[in-house]
Amino acid sequence: MSDGAYEGAYPLHDGAWKVSAEPNKRQLLYTHWAYWRNVGKMQPLDNIRDYFGEKIALYFTWLGFYTFMLVPAAIVGLVVFLYGCFTIPNNIFIQELCDKKNNFTMCPLCDLRCPYWQLHKSCYHVSVSHIIDNGATVFFALFMAMWSTLFLEFWKRQQVSVQYKWNLTNFELEEEPPRPEYIARLATSNHVKVNRITGTKEPYVPLVTRIPVFLASFSTMIFLVFVALVAVVGVIAYRAAAVSALYLQDNEKIYKNASMVTSATAACINLLIILVLNVVYQRVAVILTDFESHRTQTDYDDSLTFKLYALQFVNYYASIFYIAFFKGRFVGRPGAYRTIFGARQEECPAGGCLIELFIQLAIIMVGKQLIQNNLVEVILPIVKKKVMQWIKKEPNEGHCGESAWKKDYHLQPLQQNLLFHEYLEMCLQFGFLTIFVSAFPLAPLFALLNNIMEIRLDASKFVRQQRRPVPDRAQDIGIWHGILYAVSYLAVISNALIIAFTSDFVPRLVYTMSYSKDGTLTGYINNSLSYFDTNDFPAGAKPDSDPLNQTQLCRYGSYRHAPWEEDKYGFTEQYWHVMAAKIAFVAIFENVVFIARSIIKWLVPDIPRRLREKIHQEAYATNEILLKTELERARGETAMMGVMMSSIASAVGDNVRKRDLAVNGDYERSSSYRNAVNESQSSTQPPPQVHVINPYNDTLPRYRDTSV
Repeated sequence: MSDGAYEGAYPLHDGAWKVSAEPNKRQLLYTHWAYWRNVGKMQPLDNIRDYFGEKIALYFTWLGFYTFMLVPAAIVGLVVFLYGCFTIPNNIFIQELCDKKNNFTMCPLCDLRCPYWQLHKSCYHVSVSHIIDNGATVFFALFMAMWSTLFLEFWKRQQVSVQYKWNLTNFELEEEPPRPEYIARLATSNHVKVNRITGTKEPYVPLVTRIPVFLASFSTMIFLVFVALVAVVGVIAYRAAAVSALYLQDNEKIYKNASMVTSATAACINLLIILVLNVVYQRVAVILTDFESHRTQTDYDDSLTFKLYALQFVNYYASIFYIAFFKGRFVGRPGAYRTIFGARQEECPAGGCLIELFIQLAIIMVGKQLIQNNLVEVILPIVKKKVMQWIKKEPNEGHCGESAWKKDYHLQPLQQNLLFHEYLEMCLQFGFLTIFVSAFPLAPLFALLNNIMEIRLDASKFVRQQRRPVPDRAQDIGIWHGILYAVSYLAVISNALIIAFTSDFVPRLVYTMSYSKDGTLTGYINNSLSYFDTNDFPAGAKPDSDPLNQTQLCRYGSYRHAPWEEDKYGFTEQYWHVMAAKIAFVAIFENVVFIARSIIKWLVPDIPRRLREKIHQEAYATNEILLKTELERARGETAMMGVMMSSIASAVGDNVRKRDLAVNGDYERSSSYRNAVNESQSSTQPPPQVHVINPYNDTLPRYRDTSV
């Protein structure tokens, strides 16, 4: 097929999927599984296994279990979101900030063009930020860390149950044959070795040739990661340029919302870049993996999985990591701002960068799911199929005059790695859920709604749109389980850093515990703002809206000494106190979560108790059957031995009777006896000794050695 000799090879579907067709397995799967009215119903996993094989059935088992486990996470996330909404009016920090009597004159947001502004004008932005930046955020981050552990541990239990039910417990892959592409590529190779397992000769790629290939592949991977990082830097440059341009506009609504508009447009641009690089990365990863000449299909799949997931991880998460951990961290202070590409670095707005991280996550996650799931996976294949049928004048799938193989030929051809993109999509979603969940409490809810649709879309794709795949067995979900574990560990560190360094949770906690007079947030705003002398602005940076220099002091968010103090604009003791508290929070959060995860793993056994008892019962019954079979076999052999011994005993009895006759003289008169005596007398050798013992029949007499 790769050489073009054949256009396709596939097993046939069992008839038509339409309800009006004759009953068949395919129609039953569509009626009771792929049809949209089955949303919320249990999947017929045994029927899926019988029709598509264990490998595809395991994917839908995992996807259904993952979707079910999202229900409690979605409920808790929604409760946390609503808690943030309902606590806005009673929050002391927001009340002080929105009070116009507190006249906090803030330093300009840009050089020259931007005027001084009043802090109370950011009341709306700070109120929205409070929805995701509150005390419940820490609880939700802890909850999701525990949830991810429970999900993975309970999935192992579910997987063991499925393996037992489908007879996959002791399933092991046999020695994999070489890939046809591998054999075809090395057909003219002079390097041949004997396979130690099969004993057959097969071509191979020597290590001297393989090392440069892997180095070239690794270098290409590094370059592609660098391309993704360059795209992020380009988006950062766009942000800086767009903010500066919007601040120069005369429309008050535009320059007041310049940061919000820039964040939204930059997120859309970043989403477009992600989708474009996604296509490029997929093709390049396949080319690199083919270039590496892996011997078996398992090696090929693992290598391709690692490349694509690593590239997609950087592609999807790079811009989010920038907002979460780098934006607004190194901007400097008024009069000494740091620049990038000649423009001031972006600053976090009055409510912090967490609200911008929320917007970025919402656009990328929801946009990716809507565009990729609905457009790329559903609409585009249908449109492509209709266009090809119109161009080639092909009949529809259900045309009565066609044979079954022609009807299936018009369906979508199967991809080489059928389930790879399905697992990749869900693992990326799992990363959004866990790594950045402290900034996006609605992520589990959106993921739940998406996965409910995803199950039916994938089911419809397998039953209606694609050719039937060759059934294949698999014991588990493969390398993806390890990837999910790695992401869950990374999520603990990421959420600890987001809460400590991106949100204002730790600074507010330090203030209430060490600096507040009444143990509340009263006076927190004034405490967290530093003073700046406007006469210290460098040339070309002072606002042109104040030519008479009527504003002598302005405020900015930081813990620095005032201009009239000895250490002018230096960090205060409270700054180092807050920094130490942030580091301590990260250490405590991580240790608490990791210890709790270890306890959960210890408490939750990998095999359910009832299943373990069934396995023990089955092992006991198997041993009993084996013992019974061996006993019956032994008894049968004993009976056969008894028959043989009876024959031997009969022969021995004849010899004994002959000897008794000889003793009584009767046997002497026979010719045989006389001949034996003559031969004995003529021989110089002593007479033979006869020893007769019959242990199998104690009724016969036993005789000592006698001469005949």
